[in-house]
Amino acid sequence: MNEAETGMPGDKDIERGSDEAFLTNSSVKSFSWSGLNVTVKDRQTKEARDLIHDISGDVRQGEMVALMGPSGCGKTTLLNVLARRPPTSGARTSGETYVNGANVESRYFRRMTSYVEQEDALIGSMTVHETLKFAADLSLPSSVSKRQRMERIRILLEAFGIQNQADTLVGTPIRKGISGGQKRRVSVASQLITCPKILFLDEPTSGLDSTASFEVISYVKELARANNPSTTTFRLFDKLLLLSAGRTCYFGPVSNVDGHFGDIGHPIPSNTNPAEYLLDIVSSDFSTSKEDAEDRVEKIQNAWKKSTEGENLGRQVSERLHAEGQVEQVAVDDLARPGVAKIITALLHRSWIKSYRDVVAYGIRIVMYMGLSIMMGTVWLRLHPSQDYIQPFINAIFFGSAFMSFMAVAYVPAFLEDRATFAKERANGLYGATPFIIANFLIGLPFLCKYHITRHIIQRIADSSPVLISILFSIVSYWLSNFQPTAEAFFTWVMWIFLDLVAAESLVVLVTSIFPNFVIALALVAFANGLWMSVGGFLVTPTILNPFWKYVFHYIDYQAYVFQGMMVNEFSKRIYSCGHGCQCMYNTDLASQCQIRGTGVLESYGYATGRTGKWVGILIGIIAVYRLFGWIALHLKKT
Repeated sequence: MNEAETGMPGDKDIERGSDEAFLTNSSVKSFSWSGLNVTVKDRQTKEARDLIHDISGDVRQGEMVALMGPSGCGKTTLLNVLARRPPTSGARTSGETYVNGANVESRYFRRMTSYVEQEDALIGSMTVHETLKFAADLSLPSSVSKRQRMERIRILLEAFGIQNQADTLVGTPIRKGISGGQKRRVSVASQLITCPKILFLDEPTSGLDSTASFEVISYVKELARANNPSTTTFRLFDKLLLLSAGRTCYFGPVSNVDGHFGDIGHPIPSNTNPAEYLLDIVSSDFSTSKEDAEDRVEKIQNAWKKSTEGENLGRQVSERLHAEGQVEQVAVDDLARPGVAKIITALLHRSWIKSYRDVVAYGIRIVMYMGLSIMMGTVWLRLHPSQDYIQPFINAIFFGSAFMSFMAVAYVPAFLEDRATFAKERANGLYGATPFIIANFLIGLPFLCKYHITRHIIQRIADSSPVLISILFSIVSYWLSNFQPTAEAFFTWVMWIFLDLVAAESLVVLVTSIFPNFVIALALVAFANGLWMSVGGFLVTPTILNPFWKYVFHYIDYQAYVFQGMMVNEFSKRIYSCGHGCQCMYNTDLASQCQIRGTGVLESYGYATGRTGKWVGILIGIIAVYRLFGWIALHLKKT
């Protein structure tokens, strides 16, 4: 699609039904921008290059503006600047945007605007109704009652013609959901739940056929159709901002387009789609003579700059600053957002639903860990308490802890999906990194409120949290391998597996927060786990480990504390026979009885008993540091 749109909904565009809270606040009368520039360093010439140059404009309440231009002309960059989003990496921006002639603080600006991105960042395991419900829960303050929220959702479902799909899943790779056109309508509807004063849409009908395009834009005053808008739809625009190479070719009422381009020697032929014609004359990409095309575009840009409308535009914006900025500031009393506690609760609720419905992200992980437990239990099947089996016991402990941790790489795609949703919602000003990190951490712990206990408890417990995985894995592998057969030892083992998994997933959160790329994140997490295995104490005991690796990495290795905790759990209270000939591998006080006290094994590794609490505390500290650094990465990384 060759258009991006921006507009200011008026009361007539939003009002539906009797819900008075659903009317837009009349405090926003205008949205203006002046002298916008975006500059980057050219990779080849190393010189400054303008992506956007000296763009000004003005929109009144109720008007819709079509932002058009050939591919690569700077439409999305300009739209991001107008919406106060980072335009592109390493870019420098200048210029100002004004609401009612006033330079509004960004935190208030984000609350009065909504941005519908080109890609539909929807959660496939949610229903259409749930998608709108959580959009309301994350954006509307407590002053909006439950009845009003439900009324807003009903109005939007009916307005976009998706009321019959309210209980249908959006759709996942293995579960069919709604169509592409319906997904686009859900995306737009979810951004309108707050009744935004200013609405930005980046190619809202991209990839849709003409019928689906018309359905999507009908509620927002028929903005544009996929590819080039038809003549009829084009005439429905209030204003047109035509760009080429980052510069204005025209800005003004659509009704004046014919006259302006006729005056500068480019009259629009009759029986021709005006949008298609305009895009052709301001594009140089497909012209037979690129130099002639570039010359033509430059003349069109200069003609606009010298035109009466072009010369008056800057003055009109300046006059508005003096006229409106002095008499009316933007009301912010109705721009409140839910508190942190409500946002965290909503995020937790949404994650619970996602966890028991998303078979790919969660169910497969359960099967994977269960398969690992069966494999481990049958490989190390019924080990005996004799010295011939001491090393297999140690090997099983290492495998159980290290490989469980390593398999946490399967959490990477699930967190990447959550992070993408967070990035979209954070960009729209709904919440920051703190609620996201807290909710993400709590969802993996035994968090059950009254609602979850009384409704669908079995399905909701069937989440792939470390608690469930730890218990299921241990029930199979622990007893098959014949570790110390006491309840205390079993639950201590479960505790170490649980902490191991929490630490491993916390490492995934940290790495993926810094590098939100599947291949890079997967490689780095795998490398880190390989490093922890090497210095954890099994492959090389801490007593002889190279000082560099010991003091730089061993003491911050969460797998090291898990391994030694499991070793103490198994060997501190167990006695092993020396076998025939009483040639004991470990010399302990029971050698005369042809037996080995398990503490002798621990001494060979340099492990002492009675330090379980200390090791647990250190492990919890490592988990906290991983989560803290993950929060810092998300807080600092704005895209």
